[in-house]
Amino acid sequence: MPSWNITVDHGNSLDACSLLALASGLSKTRIKETMSKGGVWLRKGGKGRLARLRRATFLPKGGDELQLHHDPEVLARTCPPATLLADRGHYSAWAKPAGMLSQGTMAGDHCSLLHQVEGAFSPRRPALPVHRLDREVAGLVVVAHSPAAAARLSRLFAGRQVEKIYRATVRGCPQSDDGTLAIPLDGREAVTVYRRLATDAAGACSRLEIRLLTGRKHQIRRHLALLGHPILGDPRYGRDNAHPAGLQLVAVRLAFTCPFSGRPERFELPAVD
Repeated sequence: MPSWNITVDHGNSLDACSLLALASGLSKTRIKETMSKGGVWLRKGGKGRLARLRRATFLPKGGDELQLHHDPEVLARTCPPATLLADRGHYSAWAKPAGMLSQGTMAGDHCSLLHQVEGAFSPRRPALPVHRLDREVAGLVVVAHSPAAAARLSRLFAGRQVEKIYRATVRGCPQSDDGTLAIPLDGREAVTVYRRLATDAAGACSRLEIRLLTGRKHQIRRHLALLGHPILGDPRYGRDNAHPAGLQLVAVRLAFTCPFSGRPERFELPAVD
């Protein structure tokens, strides 16, 4: 991915789009597209945190740092929209489609849930991550709308105080109708509990309900592949498990005690056949 990093000279009179076009050789049209899709960043005064810059006419000052991350593959991506399931003020619950990132990358965020959530409310509210789903995974995601909400909800997830239920279709039929997979991943504890819901007549595939007790990277996918029953449509783990509709894994339930009201909170998707 081509990237450019510019420190703006004192006395600069060019807008951000013009500066980046001169530095990169890309057209201003391409720069503006990259900006609108979240691939341009600004660090004011060369200090502090980077923030996405979307306004092409922004006039940077001397000492400002501009970063351009231009990835044509990222810019060309499209994805279906997420669906708002509930708005609790401090946070909201969304059904994320497969193919949508939970949050953006340095090269763009136009196909991310957080970017969509930011633009969904009027007046706009911040959208802060609490947990995430892999891009290929569909299902429930909770998004915070203030730093306080993000901190409180993050503590619930980190403290294993959130019930997380998934449904997956796997290759073959597990020997046991239910079981616990306590197989460390990357040197850390990882625990996945599964229950078989159904198996097709030929025994070629089964539908499982999965309870995630820890949150390691690709935990469900890796554990089920190690069990010998990889998730259908998983391009990374398992063999002979292709599926035309992609990864057959959906986050279907999140339940926790609301950190603001103290009342039980439960978000659920319909059963996936």
